[in-house]
Amino acid sequence: MLAIALPLEVLPEPETSHAGAVLIELGIILLVLAALGRVAARLGIPSIPLYLLAGLVMGDGGFIPVSAGEEFLEVGAEIGVVLLLLLLGLEYSPEDLRNGLKSNWAAGLLDGVANAVPGFAVGLMLGWSPTAALLLAGVTYISSSGIIARLLDDFDRVANRETPVLLSLLVMEDIVMAVFLPIVAVLLVGASLVQGAIAAGVALGIVALAFVISMRFSHHVSRLVHSRSRELLLLGVLGLTFLVAGLADAVQVSAAVGAFLLGLTLSGQVADDVRTLLPPLRDVFGGLFFVFFGLMIDPRDLIPVLLPALALALVTAVTKIYTGMWAAKRNGIGPKGQWRTGLSLVPRGEFSIVIAGLGVAAGAESQLGPFTAAYVLILAVTGSLLMRFANKIPPPGTWWGASTSPARAPSPGATPSRVTGRAQRDAST
Repeated sequence: MLAIALPLEVLPEPETSHAGAVLIELGIILLVLAALGRVAARLGIPSIPLYLLAGLVMGDGGFIPVSAGEEFLEVGAEIGVVLLLLLLGLEYSPEDLRNGLKSNWAAGLLDGVANAVPGFAVGLMLGWSPTAALLLAGVTYISSSGIIARLLDDFDRVANRETPVLLSLLVMEDIVMAVFLPIVAVLLVGASLVQGAIAAGVALGIVALAFVISMRFSHHVSRLVHSRSRELLLLGVLGLTFLVAGLADAVQVSAAVGAFLLGLTLSGQVADDVRTLLPPLRDVFGGLFFVFFGLMIDPRDLIPVLLPALALALVTAVTKIYTGMWAAKRNGIGPKGQWRTGLSLVPRGEFSIVIAGLGVAAGAESQLGPFTAAYVLILAVTGSLLMRFANKIPPPGTWWGASTSPARAPSPGATPSRVTGRAQRDAST
């Protein structure tokens, strides 16, 4: 046999394709999430804070930098938020939400003033421009729908009497963001207030149209996607969800709001089947969302802004708790339910990062990105833990041996009509 010797340097070096590198990184991330989930279950704490810290360790400036799969993770994170809000919307009917918005508009106004003003004031105190301070006001105002929606399901609190109140506040915040983001985007490029008002009007019109469709044509939409085949049903629902979320995002309305409104629209057997099929998919992509959030933070940038971010986090955690308790009390929720509502509003997350990202991209303020990252990380972790131990932390009225004042009679529509299979909590909780 003739042996042919080739110089070693002539042989091509084996290379890992880009797709292979993405798969390797994704595999490592999922295995890390699985391990952290087991640790969290063993310790009896939420897995979300551990996922956030894992992203912090694996991001830029961390110990295990992730680069090849970052684009995939970004898309996966967006899918995670969309699925979280879709499934939350499936738990309620449009009538429930409409009644909740009517009864909680005053609480929504208090929520905006009490939580946006501290952010704006701190921005000005730090010497930032009014536009950058306005961006920080948005960061401190908006709670994390993604984190809260995930934890409500994890802690089996979707059927609690206070959950519709909490949901109403979150939806009002998202609607405010539908107006706030276009205006801020216009201000950052130096356009006129008239252009910002037009953009905000378009966004509000889209949201109003979605509400009308969800309230009047829900049966038609459900029949459109219904199928006895699990495969076809899943394909139809996911396709419609991503389409609606993408169109919402294209007109400067949150993709999460679009997914939530679609969840309200689906009803009957379709809603029941989707609630059974989607949770595993939501959990996987939801985990990627929290990891991706951590990946965007460079730990080295957090140190200079840590103390002011911590102080602002403390102030706005208190204002959020007060807002939630006040809203729950107005709806006839008992002291424990009021306390849970307030603690559940503490986490900040995806929207805050989006708002800061607009300012960073436009060069509004160099410290806005790190400050927001530190602020959100503090409240995402702390808020998750507060939600986990809400039933074990005594309400403020009991700290000095005093009893909390009795709750008012519940307002109409306070209890979700679509939640089945779970006992409704007594008004005293």
